[in-house]
Amino acid sequence: MANKNINEMSFLDHLEDLRWHLIRICLSIVIVATLAFIFSRFIFKEIIFAPLDMSFPTYDFLCKTATYINFDTTFCNDKIPLILQNRTMAGQFSADIWTAILGGFIISFPYVIYELWKFISPGLHSNERKHSRGFIIISSLLFFLGVLFGYYIVTPLSINFLANYSIADLVDNQIDISSYIALVRSSVLASGLIFELPIIVYFLTKIGLVTPKFLKTYRKYALVIVLVLSAIITPPDIASQVIVAIPILVLYQVSIYISKIVVRNQKKKEKQYV
Repeated sequence: MANKNINEMSFLDHLEDLRWHLIRICLSIVIVATLAFIFSRFIFKEIIFAPLDMSFPTYDFLCKTATYINFDTTFCNDKIPLILQNRTMAGQFSADIWTAILGGFIISFPYVIYELWKFISPGLHSNERKHSRGFIIISSLLFFLGVLFGYYIVTPLSINFLANYSIADLVDNQIDISSYIALVRSSVLASGLIFELPIIVYFLTKIGLVTPKFLKTYRKYALVIVLVLSAIITPPDIASQVIVAIPILVLYQVSIYISKIVVRNQKKKEKQYV
């Protein structure tokens, strides 16, 4: 299969090739997820449950900032008013399994991108492949930056806001572990995928679905979408939404610049062939 020219491959050949790439991707995720499952006690204690401690770096920084400007905030509280509990027989086991799978996907992401790149790169010209050598590094870097942003910004802001939100003193926050894990998982994964925006715009521009003019024209609509996304992945307070919206808007502006570069290079190629 590997020796076949891309132009000689039939549709079924392409499907077979894609199948093997997906199998290798799944195997890599399973292998890393198995290791994550073995070290799950450490992962839960030092990573997953770390935002429940008020000594978490984000809380410490925001508390010092609030104190400096003489602003009263819950980031300086002694503890987060939240108790985790498990109410189903398989609840903790399910949390362990899904956390291991998520960890497997996050850690294996560079390899996942590598396999996808191996599948699509034969369809590109040699010059395009040469200019796209940094694709795996850049996309992985953006993803990991998004994951860190989700973990250190979105997750603690969400936990602190929701844990301290109260409609009456009569109600205690006794949160099911599945709900807590889902919040951490969605915050981290959503942020990681959102940070892939420049890569997505790059490929959409390459195939002609997006242009710099289009991105500029619909910038105001993009702003609304960004605010909606911020509202979805953060608690409904203005400060958290603004904090999340800023890097997304920066990424959107970077995407416009990337789209300009792609279009400029395509025009240069067209002039060479004229």
